[in-house]
Amino acid sequence: MSELLPTASPRRTWTVVLGLLRPQRALGLSGFAVLVAGTAAGLLTQPLLGHIVDLVAERNPAEALTPPVLALAVVALAQGLATGYGLTLIARLGETMLARLRERFVARAVRLPLEQVEKAGSGDLTARVTGDVSQVAEAMRTALPELARSVLVIVLTLVALAVVDWRFLLAALVAVPIQAYTARWYVRNAVPLYARQRIAGGAQQQQLLESIGGAATVRAFRLEDEHLAEVTERSAHAVELTLRGVRLVLRFYSRLHVAEYAGLAAVLVAGFFMVRSGTVSIGAATAAALYFHGLFGPVNTALVLIDDAQSAAASLARLVGVIDLPASAPRAAEAPADSGDAVRVSGLAHAYQPGRPVLHGVDLTVRRGERVALVGASGAGKTTLARLVAGVHQPATGAVQVAGPVAMVTQDVHVFAGTLADDLRLARPEATDAELRAALDQVDALGWAETLGLDTVVGEGGHRLTATQAQQLALARLILADPAVAVLDEATAEAGSAGARVLEKAIDRAVDGRTALVVAHRLAQAAATDRVVVLDGGRVVESGHHDDLRASGGRYATLWAAWAGLRPSDPDNPLSKDPSCSAP
Repeated sequence: MSELLPTASPRRTWTVVLGLLRPQRALGLSGFAVLVAGTAAGLLTQPLLGHIVDLVAERNPAEALTPPVLALAVVALAQGLATGYGLTLIARLGETMLARLRERFVARAVRLPLEQVEKAGSGDLTARVTGDVSQVAEAMRTALPELARSVLVIVLTLVALAVVDWRFLLAALVAVPIQAYTARWYVRNAVPLYARQRIAGGAQQQQLLESIGGAATVRAFRLEDEHLAEVTERSAHAVELTLRGVRLVLRFYSRLHVAEYAGLAAVLVAGFFMVRSGTVSIGAATAAALYFHGLFGPVNTALVLIDDAQSAAASLARLVGVIDLPASAPRAAEAPADSGDAVRVSGLAHAYQPGRPVLHGVDLTVRRGERVALVGASGAGKTTLARLVAGVHQPATGAVQVAGPVAMVTQDVHVFAGTLADDLRLARPEATDAELRAALDQVDALGWAETLGLDTVVGEGGHRLTATQAQQLALARLILADPAVAVLDEATAEAGSAGARVLEKAIDRAVDGRTALVVAHRLAQAAATDRVVVLDGGRVVESGHHDDLRASGGRYATLWAAWAGLRPSDPDNPLSKDPSCSAP
């Protein structure tokens, strides 16, 4: 059962936002100040229009309108320039914060313990890297500048209403209770809904990845209908939550309209009685009505941005949840330098699910420079032991001690998007072209690599490498990284027979002179190692040289006979020496 990566609390999310904002305080204050100036200039429009109304009502000559009209033009120009520059500064603030958030998220994501990522499923992390990052980015690029501007317009407009006459401000406040209730109702319903939408999206993406990535297995076992049903169910759940969000937004808008027209009606009624009593002019009442009508846009924008803000907050909390995770599992303890041992495993036990152990009290010692093969039937615990030594998993009980850094190459090799040289330099960024070619030559990959050219783009969107070439690339990276201990987990499994022979030779060269722990997919690999360790049911049942184990007639001899296709009567079959034994 998958264990989704955590989501941060609202308080922790806000703390991270403040931390991102703190280094940019000067930029934020500058943008805010310029926006205040632009907004204040724009609010001169309504009094000027009101003044024009008074001039017309008093039957002044046409030339009397020239000064206020010119003033309107100046106000429009000043407002446009200041607002544009202010929004630019705010946008720069948002992009800077977004860049730092991405850097922190990616830096932590690539250092997460692989065991934790595997438990969560790649779909959960992928959804956060794509959908959640995009959601936060869109909010910072559009919602943040617009929200800043809208809030300023609302506050300064209310101040302007009070300057015209405090009774206009009281009339305008009729809309506030309705708007406040609407906003509170929306937040209460939107926050959990958007959080569920993000989780449902991650689950849907995980199911798609599992079904598509394992398409061959799905077809082989005729599980198409079952996987289609799973995808349909998770997609339907995601769609249902999306439709609930749409209905929620529609109800939100309808309630906002009620608030708008209630407030406008109150301002107009107040203006009517105040003009009738002679306490304000027609122009002042006109300015007040225009002020309130001008609030429609920014108030709606601010409240509607709650929708984007809640969705972005849900996504941001998922990103912060990853940022707060420990960067990696504790490293294996260092093997004693004077012992001559490169790897020490003692009392090792591990279980992926409680009550279902995979390894039971495994003890294993690998000498420095020794090449050891792990063999056994499927499910014997070979890969689990290899991953524990490599530090991918942490043991439930027992201890793993390793002398120096460890590098692991598995059967699932990823070719990163970029040039061939860049892909190789992931292992050693400072490596020269000559060192890259030397590593490729050591694994017999220099021929095809030079045919392509080190500047050729490989990976997604570039030249597609074969399974054998991808493994050779991974082995070349291993050479460049130069670890003390190399762990290879069925590194030839994805290649055909011809490719496997090429890779076996490449592996021999890649691990030459270093300690190696090899999970052998082909027993020919085991035969070429210094020692073979046989696992069965999560326990070490045999350990020794290939020839000795083959001659002993034990578990390894049985595996060898089955792999080599030897019959019980075949004289080359070590089991033929014991009539009571036969190959499976």
